[in-house]
Amino acid sequence: MSPVAPAASDTTPARIGSLLRALRVRRRQSQLALAMDTGVSQRHLSCLETGKAQPSQPMLLALLDALGVPLAERNQALMAAGFAPRYPRSDWSAQGLAPVREALHRLLVAHEPAPAMLLDAQWNLLEINAAVPALMRLIGFSPPAAEGAEPLNLLDLLLGPQGLKPWLVDAPRIAQAVRRRAGAEAPFNPALAHRLQALPEETRHRSGQPSAELSPPDSPVLLLQLRSQAGVLSFISATTTLGSPLDVTLDSLRIDHLLPADSATRTALEHALP
Repeated sequence: MSPVAPAASDTTPARIGSLLRALRVRRRQSQLALAMDTGVSQRHLSCLETGKAQPSQPMLLALLDALGVPLAERNQALMAAGFAPRYPRSDWSAQGLAPVREALHRLLVAHEPAPAMLLDAQWNLLEINAAVPALMRLIGFSPPAAEGAEPLNLLDLLLGPQGLKPWLVDAPRIAQAVRRRAGAEAPFNPALAHRLQALPEETRHRSGQPSAELSPPDSPVLLLQLRSQAGVLSFISATTTLGSPLDVTLDSLRIDHLLPADSATRTALEHALP
């Protein structure tokens, strides 16, 4: 899509400048570091952020790319600078995305007996493999019925009052990790920020110790452990994303994998699969 000429307004540079600064601060990156990453002088970058200068479209795209800004927010930044949005947003069920849906479905199936879930930007479950309901049967958990046409949401399942907390070993630590991860995404995603804020917050460990002061885990990675009829099931969490999405919908997708952390967990899942 071709860019349009910047709007003839004295407020346009200031608007894109303040947005660029906010995006940089959210990424906790200094002006010097961003300037070195993009080849823009720190002085010019400062002028862009204060509104004394207006970025060209290529320069703006380079800055947004260096900051790792999601495609949806890149479109917002382009419009704030007076350019047309660059990245389309397709419906997940669109025919044009059929090859992507098929490829991701095959990836989900290939990871069985490890549970895997396809999530959108709001942590809604778009698709799961057969190992996810098998895991739910093992622990004796029935997900709450979704309201209306709303899909199940992983944040609700992990942090909500009707979710998995009673089955989670060391639930406060898991809640802390989940909130940290979602919180890092929230500045670029107002809907996710609202959902996260609405969820009850775990403030203290069972011992009364504040969550921020939880003792370090014994494992080199944070294990997601669930109590089940087969004993404690232990998982390592991993994430898969598309490498070079050019569509806002595809940019928001990820697959969350629960990789069995021991042979007992893998055997239990194998036996639970239909």
